[in-house]
Amino acid sequence: MAYPQAAQPQPAPPPSVKVILTSVELARVVDRIAHQILEKTQGAADTVLLGIPTRGAPLARRLAARISAFEGIDVPVGVLDITLYRDDLRRHAVRAVGPTEVPSGGIDGKRVVLVDDVLFSGRSARAALDALNDLGRPSSVQLAVLVDRGHRELPIRADYVGKNIPTALSESVKVTLAETDGGDEVRLIGGTAQQ
Repeated sequence: MAYPQAAQPQPAPPPSVKVILTSVELARVVDRIAHQILEKTQGAADTVLLGIPTRGAPLARRLAARISAFEGIDVPVGVLDITLYRDDLRRHAVRAVGPTEVPSGGIDGKRVVLVDDVLFSGRSARAALDALNDLGRPSSVQLAVLVDRGHRELPIRADYVGKNIPTALSESVKVTLAETDGGDEVRLIGGTAQQ
């Protein structure tokens, strides 16, 4: 007596990958955000850029370099580690705490522009606000992001957005930068590749 063989599970099709920003386009977006910061802050007077690791830190340095190239203004740049302020520490693997580097002039009375690569739920920005509160009292806080992918869980909005990318929750946005990943690109990953 022959028994029917159980159906073998089919491998899942590979996820689709779409390049949203090439290295040249990413450089243009950084230039545009730098110009917007200059316009909205009256020439970046009393402004400090604080990058949120991992990719927000090199983006903040790039913005400062472009502002300097455009206007000859040296905007102080720092790094704001938010690891201990995240509300998901209990649900995810332990992350190493990185350094927080505040510019020598501090942040008290300054306009602080937080810089991050992707704005999604808003929870990283909220954690950054909590971390910033422990460092001093800025006159105002703004947010600059390379990509806003939607799906906010908190009432947080970016002041400067490089590119709005509507996404599904099943998709992800992957930013790679030369400083951290060896090259510049933004990709949308998700769904399945077309057969």
